[in-house]
Amino acid sequence: MPVSLPKSLIRLGFVAAALAIAPAAALAQGFQTSAPHAILVDAGTRTVLLEKGADDYVTPASTVKIMTAEIVFREIAEGRLKLDDEFTVSEHAWRSGGAPAGGSAMFLAVNSRPRVEDLIRGLVIDSGNDAAITLAEGVAGSEEAFVGRMNKRASELGLTKSVFGNPWGKAGPDQKVTPREMVQLSAHVIKTYPDLYRYFGEKEFTWNKIKQQNRNPLLTMSLGADGLKTGNIDDSGFGMVGSAVQDDRRLIVAVYGLRTAKDRAEEARKLLQWGFRNFEEKALFKAGETVGTAQVYGGTAGTVPLTSPNDIKVLLQRGGSEKLSGKIVYEGPLIAPIEAGTKVAKLEVRRGSTLVLEQPLEAAETVEKGSLASRAFDAAYEYAAGAIHNKLSKKQ
Repeated sequence: MPVSLPKSLIRLGFVAAALAIAPAAALAQGFQTSAPHAILVDAGTRTVLLEKGADDYVTPASTVKIMTAEIVFREIAEGRLKLDDEFTVSEHAWRSGGAPAGGSAMFLAVNSRPRVEDLIRGLVIDSGNDAAITLAEGVAGSEEAFVGRMNKRASELGLTKSVFGNPWGKAGPDQKVTPREMVQLSAHVIKTYPDLYRYFGEKEFTWNKIKQQNRNPLLTMSLGADGLKTGNIDDSGFGMVGSAVQDDRRLIVAVYGLRTAKDRAEEARKLLQWGFRNFEEKALFKAGETVGTAQVYGGTAGTVPLTSPNDIKVLLQRGGSEKLSGKIVYEGPLIAPIEAGTKVAKLEVRRGSTLVLEQPLEAAETVEKGSLASRAFDAAYEYAAGAIHNKLSKKQ
């Protein structure tokens, strides 16, 4: 069951020597990118291979359509929407996002009724602003209501910094994201909706006798690229989020703030190639192996072992010399009862001050509520520890 604990009681448990391995896996030696904001992540291990300004706010431009697609994909996956459903193209969608607006468009005709599947292709292949608005209005009733869903969904997915103001990429004070969270969102879309994610990788789409090529330049390179989005706005530069697979390893890259479309394509390509060529996978802990323990309050046991249901792995740079360090972070002591399988902590792996891997950990065993006497003892211990802490604080 969920554990609700006071944030003032935070304990840090350090992981054993299994994490004292070389080399470093982030901001690695010997590679530089000209992108002002960049991050490269291995999707399988969630290892950050390189980051630069990855938590800075950037203007997403049309990369915001990844979130638009997530909302639509979820509606389909949960049975509320079908690919053959039709939506009416409003005058607002046509005038603000279509041919009259002069931006990227699917070239929808006002009052026409395209299928949802065609609108998805227009969204992710053509980067159609008119497709994005039509989908938003069809799913939520209005563009404004859809934006509310975007921000609610972002919160549910753990995108704590990013804010969305429209579904198609228009700049504004309520439209800002971080490269790290755009990679996080993209990893979720790829993993959760594989049958729908494939639309991102289609190289062209013809609508109303107008053929358009996919705007993702990585798809034409020999990288194993299979999707996601580009974007550019004059005052914020060129950006993109892309993904590629080689030898069953998926990398996701995000770059923002480049001067030209050519620079954007080149930096994304170089990052992906470097990531595939220079890193190897290393296992830290097997699934079910004890990573550490967490202190328990008021239970039949004073501690509970922590494990992961999946293997915990990182990518390490070949020939590097720096070490990784790790720690277990949780809010505690954990309050009994605790059910086995409950997520109660996380493993953080760092290279220096850079967080390269964050892995949820769960209780490996059930800890029942202890006797009244044991709970009283735990309470007395906590009070005494607090009193000592207070005295030490006053002397400093």
